[in-house]
Amino acid sequence: MTGRRAPTGVRLLPYGLLPCAAWALTRAALLLCVFGVFTLSDLNVTVDVSVIYRGWYDVLLTGTYPLHDVTWQYPPGAALAILSPALLPFWEYASAFYALVLLCDALVLGLLLYAGRRPGIRAAGAWVWIVGVPLLGPTVYARYDLMVTAVAVAALLAGVRHPRVLGVLAAFGALLKVWPALVLVGGRPTRAAWSAAALTAAGLGVGFALWMPGAYAFLAFQRDRGLEIESLGALYFHLARHVGWEGRVELHYGSMEFLGPHVEPVSVLALGLAVVALGWLLVWRLRARTFAAHTPAQAAFTAVLLFTTTSRVISPQYVVWLVGLAAVCLAFRGGGMVRPAVLVLVAAGVTVLEFPVYFAEVVASDAWGVTLLFVRNGLLVAASLLAARELWRETVPGARSGPGAGARAARGDQPSRALR
Repeated sequence: MTGRRAPTGVRLLPYGLLPCAAWALTRAALLLCVFGVFTLSDLNVTVDVSVIYRGWYDVLLTGTYPLHDVTWQYPPGAALAILSPALLPFWEYASAFYALVLLCDALVLGLLLYAGRRPGIRAAGAWVWIVGVPLLGPTVYARYDLMVTAVAVAALLAGVRHPRVLGVLAAFGALLKVWPALVLVGGRPTRAAWSAAALTAAGLGVGFALWMPGAYAFLAFQRDRGLEIESLGALYFHLARHVGWEGRVELHYGSMEFLGPHVEPVSVLALGLAVVALGWLLVWRLRARTFAAHTPAQAAFTAVLLFTTTSRVISPQYVVWLVGLAAVCLAFRGGGMVRPAVLVLVAAGVTVLEFPVYFAEVVASDAWGVTLLFVRNGLLVAASLLAARELWRETVPGARSGPGAGARAARGDQPSRALR
C-alpha cells in the first residue's frame, strides 16, 4: 500500500514519508553538530570518539582489552562497538563511527515504522524516537549507547512473536552494556526466551574471554567508580558546597565525580536504593498475572528508569536508553506509559542544557547548574514512580479498581492475540 485515502477522497501522504522527512532533518542537524559545523557550547563532546574510543581501538587491534585504563568500564562486547569503524576503512575513525550510529538510528526508526503497520501497533513510537534523540544534542551521536539501544528496541519488538530472538538479543545487548538484560523481566514466563538468553550469554561470554585477554577487567574499574556530579545523590553535595563542605570535584574513573567527606555513605545509599528497586521488581514479578503484548516493554522501561535514577552515575547518554524504551511502549495501543514517556522527553531536553550547554555551571555547583540538575533528576524520579505505579496497576490482580478496569485490561491484551 503506497498511500491512504481520507474520508473525503483526498490522498494522504504515503505511510512513513512524514516521519522519515522529520528524522532526516533532525539527524542532519545532529551530524552538523558532531562534525563541528556549528556547536551548542565550547565543550567538545566528540572527544570521547576522536580520542578515547580511538585510543581503545588502537589497543584492541593489538589483541588485548585496555587492561590498564580505568576508564574502560564496559562489558567485553563493547569492543565490537569500538572496533566497528573498521567496517568503513575509507573514512577516518570518528566519521565512520558517526555514520554507524546514524545507521543504527535509522534502523530503530525503520523497526518502529514497520511495527506500526501491524494490528495493535501505532506510529506514535516512531515519533517519540524522532523527537527524543535530537533533544539530547550531539552527545547522543558521540557515544555508543544509541547502538545498544537499537539492540534493545529490536529485542522487544521481535519478542512479541519470537521469544528466542528476544533472548538472543537481550544477551547480546547485555554483553554490550549490561542494561538490555532487563528486557527479559516483563514477559510471560517463557523457557524459550530465557534459555536462548542463557545459551547466548554463556557462548559469547566464553568467546570474548578466549578472544582477547582482559575481557572482564572492567568489573574492578566499574566497582571503584564514585559519585558522579550529575547523579541524584550528587545533589546533596552541590548544595553542601555552598555551606562549607570541604570536598572537591575531579575527573575520576572517566567522569566528573565528587570526592571528599561523606561521599562514600551517599554512594552506599545510592546502591541501597538500587537494591530496593530490584526488590520491588522481584515482588512485582511474583505478583503479576495479567500480561499483554506491551507488558515486556513497559516492564523494561520501568526497570531501566528505576536503575538509571538510583545509579551513582547518570551520564547524559543514558537518557537515550529511556527514549528508546519509551518509544517501544508508546508503539503499542492500550498501554499506560504516556505520562512517564512525556516526562522522559522533557528530561532529555533539560539534559542537553546541563550537558554540554551549562556543564561548567554544573561543575561549579552554580545556582543555574544545580537548578537544571534538580529539574532533570526530578523528572526522572517522577517518571520512575509513575511508570512503576502504572505497571503494577495493569498487571497485578486487584491493583486497579473501577468499572472500566476490565475493559481496559481486555484492550491491552488485544495486541498480544493479534501479533501471534
